[in-house]
Amino acid sequence: MRNEFTAAQMADPQLGPAAKAVRSCVHCGICTATCPTYVTLGDERDGPRGRIVLMQKMLEAGGEPTPETVRHIDRCLSCLNCKTACPSSVNYQRLVDHSRAYIQDHYRRPLGDRLLRWSIAKVMTRPALVRLGLFFARLGAPVVRILPGKLGAMARMGLAAHPQGPAPFDFPKPDVVRQRIAIMPGCVQQALAPQIDSAVGRVLARRGIELVVLEGSGCCGALPHHMGREDESRAFAKRAIIAFEAGKYDGVLITATGCSAQLKDIAHQFAGDAEWEPRAKKFAAAAKDFLDLATPLPAKARADLRLAYHPACSLQNSLKMNGFGEAVLQAAGYTLVPFGEMHLCCGSAGTYSILQPELSQSLRARKLGNIEAARPHVIVSGNIGCLTHLSGATPTVHLAEMLDWAEGGPKPANLEIPGSSR
Repeated sequence: MRNEFTAAQMADPQLGPAAKAVRSCVHCGICTATCPTYVTLGDERDGPRGRIVLMQKMLEAGGEPTPETVRHIDRCLSCLNCKTACPSSVNYQRLVDHSRAYIQDHYRRPLGDRLLRWSIAKVMTRPALVRLGLFFARLGAPVVRILPGKLGAMARMGLAAHPQGPAPFDFPKPDVVRQRIAIMPGCVQQALAPQIDSAVGRVLARRGIELVVLEGSGCCGALPHHMGREDESRAFAKRAIIAFEAGKYDGVLITATGCSAQLKDIAHQFAGDAEWEPRAKKFAAAAKDFLDLATPLPAKARADLRLAYHPACSLQNSLKMNGFGEAVLQAAGYTLVPFGEMHLCCGSAGTYSILQPELSQSLRARKLGNIEAARPHVIVSGNIGCLTHLSGATPTVHLAEMLDWAEGGPKPANLEIPGSSR
């Protein structure tokens, strides 16, 4: 694709990969059929090909982006379906990430939007503040349910959560320890569903893996990163790297696939930094997803349960772990039911469900329509954002909780099915 990037821009460690992505694009349009927003809206500017043109013009010209450019880039889910489908290997991820950071630094959003984004970055990355938000959301539930727009979307996340017990800080130790893995407490999941990490600890202990809380770490930085707030995202990354370097571990785990994808790609945030880039590369090499560790293990699951397994976009397109979740669930004895358009994003996408509530809800309805047509008893996923977003008439349960139950652990608390007492 023709472009006017200068030699200096191409040599920049952050802008260079974005410019290279532009140059790689041949405008074939194969990506458009895989893009959820293009499929939904039918607007070229809301597909990868159109956005690449907008981002190219913005980055080449410099200065303040136009509201039109910002609007269409904001509508991108970063699901990366386009990157997976692209025959020219265009690294769309580098381009859209850099463009979001550029917008954050060069565009002045309306006051309400700035306040909302600041609130997401400051509140949702801190579990104590998320818990406080949950309390107030439930206290004002009748009002929260009818709040409009972005504020309502943020508040209703609290009503969809069903936390069971406190966040775990002590995990079972196997009789024979094969690996010692540091687990990051994370942020939103710790407040919304602390039972997930409890189940993870039990599942991995059966496989000889000891979990130890990575003291001093917190949010992985994905939430601010998705909004282009790179300074804040890098600050969280540095905390995690420092904490990991202070101990002796065989790896570092975080139990949401979106966060795993962030950790495994974390070195790019420090590209060109002589001190932090090599440290970030070592950390990224040690990063694990739950499915990296949860090897298939025969168990006695209820084979009569119909599971709709929803592989998050981060699992499919960033971690490249298609089939891993299905393998461990089937090994445990569960029956999986296929459903249509499994590749399309559910509309959660980190902060997207709050910042783009109308599009997000449209994608949610489409995803649930496909899932419910398969008549499952439960929706299973490995990402807290998807589980919260898809919650409704059909129970949503984390993959680790289902494995734990099949292997002798407790039944997931929100899994209410006739005859499912065990």
